[in-house]
Amino acid sequence: MITPPQTETSALKAEYDFGYVWLISIIAALGGLLFGYDWIVISGTDLFYEAHFHLTSSLDIGWAKSSALLGCLLGALLAGALSDRFGRKRLLALSALLFAVSSVATGLAGTFGLFVFWRIVGGSAIGLASNLSPLYIAEVAPAEARGRLVSLNQLTIVIGILLAQFVNWRIGSLHSLPAQASPDQIAASWAGQTGWRWMFGVTAIPALVFLAGMFFVPESPRWLARRGDGGRARRILGKIGGAAYADAALADIVATLGRETGRVNFRDLLAPKLKRMLMLGVVLAVLQQWCGINVIFYYAKDIFRESGFNVGDILLNIVFIGSVNLLATLVALQTVDRWGRRPLLLGGYAGLTVLFLAMGLGFALHSRGVHMLVLVLAAIGCYALSLAPVTWVVISEIFPNRIRGAAMAVAVTSLWIACFILTFTFPYLNATLGPAGTFWVYAAICAAGFVFIRLRLPETKNKTLEQIEKELVD
Repeated sequence: MITPPQTETSALKAEYDFGYVWLISIIAALGGLLFGYDWIVISGTDLFYEAHFHLTSSLDIGWAKSSALLGCLLGALLAGALSDRFGRKRLLALSALLFAVSSVATGLAGTFGLFVFWRIVGGSAIGLASNLSPLYIAEVAPAEARGRLVSLNQLTIVIGILLAQFVNWRIGSLHSLPAQASPDQIAASWAGQTGWRWMFGVTAIPALVFLAGMFFVPESPRWLARRGDGGRARRILGKIGGAAYADAALADIVATLGRETGRVNFRDLLAPKLKRMLMLGVVLAVLQQWCGINVIFYYAKDIFRESGFNVGDILLNIVFIGSVNLLATLVALQTVDRWGRRPLLLGGYAGLTVLFLAMGLGFALHSRGVHMLVLVLAAIGCYALSLAPVTWVVISEIFPNRIRGAAMAVAVTSLWIACFILTFTFPYLNATLGPAGTFWVYAAICAAGFVFIRLRLPETKNKTLEQIEKELVD
């Protein structure tokens, strides 16, 4: 129990039960763990399911990898359409159920068509979780800890990514294959017949834990207040910070809602006072993807092959990527509320600009060796310290209470569209511009991101959601 700093309004001083807040935030953040696992697991199974389903055309191969992104778009749109109507908790539970069912069904798929269908269903679960987990945490977290708590969702995403890489490595290595195994040899192997199915299927275990946990977390008090259920909202706020805090916080929430307690129409987001905040959230979400870092996660094998690494070293390097990603995210968890959102994003975009310029130069000079790995790991660390967690924090806190669910859905939908474009265009850019030109393009985007943050993004640390709304919208 501690007293909040002077950045809180005097009426909101409270003794927070951080044990309770962390518990419900961790449960909500399990959606991030499943997001990370289900998003990345495909990159370690492609060798096996492509051989099993006899995929040879670039169209089929690309559809298998990108189909889940279509589901992500659908899930994000569903979150926007339904979360303001049915609440955050119910849709988080729905995402857990979809994760469990789709992971098992993908592993059992007997045809390529069924495989793609269930990947789309799993992608919809990712879209729901990516929208609602940080949104829910932001709406229950005290201002002084909101950055750390929302970044907890990014930490679980990173853990999910590393878990997928580890599971893929362990299952894929149970029965060794010749270094130059043919597609027929791979298809006939244990990994080609059964192993890849387990890589997908194990997701059901944490998904069921997530589903069970949702029975023990409360609904968002801000959503309840918007729906006119002030009694339940006050009880939940009381568990977070005591009776006095609950009364003061609820008064602030209701004041920002005004008369807007009904359903939100997406056209409301285009009102002059809200359009600027919506565009800020959309641009931040798109920049997080177009900075280019996710091509390293999706196409690590190709990037390291261009750098002269053999197959065994490539697999080890991918584990290094996951480890650096996790360690840097742990550091970010401690700095986001101490250093602030704006400095971290400025440092992240500046660092990625320099690192991508250096990587492009290395590719242009056909430079090979461990220094290229160092540049890749430095870029991953820079991203994990800044853009990865802070973007989610900012887009979960800048929107007004009355339209937060719908606005967050627009921003997250934009993020997944940007992710699809990035994933789809990398092979083309790599073929036409080469790896050097491709990473120079990403460096230019990061430089533009630095300018945008410097000109447009205000600082939001240590402010309640209602304070942020008054400063940015009113």
